[in-house]
Amino acid sequence: MKKVSIKDIAQLSGVSVATVSRVINNNGRFSEETRKKVLDVIKETGYQMNFSAKSLRMKKSFSIGVLVPDISNYFFSDVVQQIEEILFEKDYSTIICNTARNADKEAAYLQMLESKMIDGLIVISGADEFGFDYSKSEKDIPYICIDREPKNSEQTIFISSNHYQGAFEAAEALIHSGSKQPIIAMHKRASSSAKERFKGFKDALKKNNIVFDAKKNQLLLNSDNSYSDTLTAFLNRVPEVDGIFAINDNIAMELLLELRRAGKHIPKDIKVIGFDNTPQTKYSTPSLSSVKQNTQGIANNAVESLLELINHPHSDKKGQSILLPVELILRESINT
Repeated sequence: MKKVSIKDIAQLSGVSVATVSRVINNNGRFSEETRKKVLDVIKETGYQMNFSAKSLRMKKSFSIGVLVPDISNYFFSDVVQQIEEILFEKDYSTIICNTARNADKEAAYLQMLESKMIDGLIVISGADEFGFDYSKSEKDIPYICIDREPKNSEQTIFISSNHYQGAFEAAEALIHSGSKQPIIAMHKRASSSAKERFKGFKDALKKNNIVFDAKKNQLLLNSDNSYSDTLTAFLNRVPEVDGIFAINDNIAMELLLELRRAGKHIPKDIKVIGFDNTPQTKYSTPSLSSVKQNTQGIANNAVESLLELINHPHSDKKGQSILLPVELILRESINT
């Protein structure tokens, strides 16, 4: 089978080789009709671009790095999958790096991504502010941050769900459904999003004339998912607890299990609401109320923002923050 060349594409499309090149590289002037004609011929002939030559010519690798703290987390994996699909449609490959919330591993991945000459980087969540302090990169790599505050906000675009809004509405839902002693359940380590959810919870209590007391309204958990002893000790110390806002659905699901083991009836004795609206929330017993994030919106904004910084290094969009609204989903765990 004859290998199709760019000259063949030009001849079949009825345009010049230069025009085909401009369409392929999405660079220069051409009409929408010409673009469609060339792309249709490329699709019909199965033409494969020489990405190595293209990369050398354009000084681009057409690859994007993604740093994610826990790929097993539903929210993270959902966002990463959608980012990968959008980038694929735009002819970019994606290098996904699971840091396991380990700073040393993150630093090693950054060095690896730099050596591969990635065109850009998407950083998702994390306990610390993100920066290239330990980087020895010979070029400035454009990057955007999702749910992770950048050290130098003027260098990037920050994208986040409105975690404050979600936590505020979740806490108010508990209170409006009858909870007199709501608490927030969260890990001891706190990401940017967790801190915003904590603020939202506290402000909802304040608005409803409930004085926040860290000893009575905050359940701090270790990240090893063994919550039984910690929860039991807390309930023995604060038996009046009648509502729990869990910082994420994984914690909420674990607490539902432990509360049932402790003989508590949900939502009669204790109402529970989580965050992220993971698939299992609909199928738990009782079904779990939660806060839904717009993962498609996050992914679209992430790719659009990063490509903006790649194509326009001096873009006036640097320093912007994009805040996406969330949606409260009420189910059996809060409704009596």
